[in-house]
Amino acid sequence: MPPSLAAPIAPIAAHELLVFLLQVGILLMLAVSLGRLAARFGMPAVVGELSVGVILGPSLLAWAAPGVYGWLFPAVPEQYHLLDAVGQIGVLLLVGLTGMHMDMGLVRRRGGTAAGVSIGGLVIPLALGIGAGFVLPKALIPEGTDVTVFALFMGVAMCVSAIPVIAKTLMDMNLLHRNIGQLTLTAGMIDDAFGWFMLSIVSAMAVNAVSTATVLTSFAYLVAIIVFALTLGRPLVRHTLRLAARSDEPGPTVAAAAVLVILAGAGTHALGLEAVFGAFICGILITTAGKVDPTKLAPLRTVVLSGFAPIFFATAGLRMDLTALARPEVLLAGLAILAIAIIGKFLGAYAGARLSRLNRWEALALGAGLNARGVIEVVVAMVGLRLGILSVEAYTIVILVAIVTSLMAPPILRLAMAKVEQTSEERIREAEHQAWTRQPVGGADPIV
Repeated sequence: MPPSLAAPIAPIAAHELLVFLLQVGILLMLAVSLGRLAARFGMPAVVGELSVGVILGPSLLAWAAPGVYGWLFPAVPEQYHLLDAVGQIGVLLLVGLTGMHMDMGLVRRRGGTAAGVSIGGLVIPLALGIGAGFVLPKALIPEGTDVTVFALFMGVAMCVSAIPVIAKTLMDMNLLHRNIGQLTLTAGMIDDAFGWFMLSIVSAMAVNAVSTATVLTSFAYLVAIIVFALTLGRPLVRHTLRLAARSDEPGPTVAAAAVLVILAGAGTHALGLEAVFGAFICGILITTAGKVDPTKLAPLRTVVLSGFAPIFFATAGLRMDLTALARPEVLLAGLAILAIAIIGKFLGAYAGARLSRLNRWEALALGAGLNARGVIEVVVAMVGLRLGILSVEAYTIVILVAIVTSLMAPPILRLAMAKVEQTSEERIREAEHQAWTRQPVGGADPIV
């Protein structure tokens, strides 16, 4: 039967729609409330937003009130997919917004420093994670899973950073304009690009035997994306935003930027790479090639940071089940992996920063920022669980690392950055960033 003669697909049922609307409304309400509560205690809002999913998920609500949890979050894939879709839009726009704030002049001038920090933050935790994977109790490894694949996966999980969490933390703490903030994002981007590349290889090993062709294809796609961005991508973004800027209203510019970021994410996802990588590259192009007026993108920043991002961070916690940590063997293994993750990332980033001639406080700040694993680690863990590489217990341990490292970053960053003087270059960049919120320099950010 031709598609035009097929029966129309029924719209979402009334009950499913009601549940979805309640989910979004409750998650957003609690994320904003707990985010502001966290800010009152000197923590970034993202800390409170991440805790919402833990409170409403299997870790607490499902245990305290299973009936309420079962009604509000029914174990129906389609219902979860609705929330996932909203969350994915949020994370793509957040990462795109982060790219728009990148100072590429600084990246070009200090690219060697960022690369040094990134290499240190990759090699040491990767090696420690692989070693830990070989010595963890066999009970944590799913039956039939190759120990080498499990160990490699643990190495990947230990070496990634979380650009969305790092970005939100830096924004909440008003550190995005600082040189350390820019270097942290640049090193984090390198870390994540390598992490997603390694994840694709390990995932292929879990499903099929890895081959040289698999590795070369993934690497070729990564290079092709960068080449496309530097050649065809730049004029495409410039022309699109120039057309949108003909209107005096910010609406067309906001819509054009959002479309570009989402389609860029779709492009990298279609190639088998992570969608956030494409969104980040597109965000950089919007402010470098597009030369857009920052004040016209201020509404996008408000909507993303006040709406989409809180929903995304809250949703990320709904699949976490921390009750597994009540088992002593899981708890002990989790504490060991947590220590390895923290020490490896801090030691690697600190060593790379010191070798790049940064002072100890700058090196400490970089280590704290890159140590935040956040929801990227959650995504990695979910891939491992889906492919059967991780058991439920091992998945819970990786989630523990994601939560604790994200909570650690803000106080250490605050302590270290208090010892780093602000430069004149950073003050100029701060003035440019303030244009996004339409406030004078020194005004309070309404998002925090």
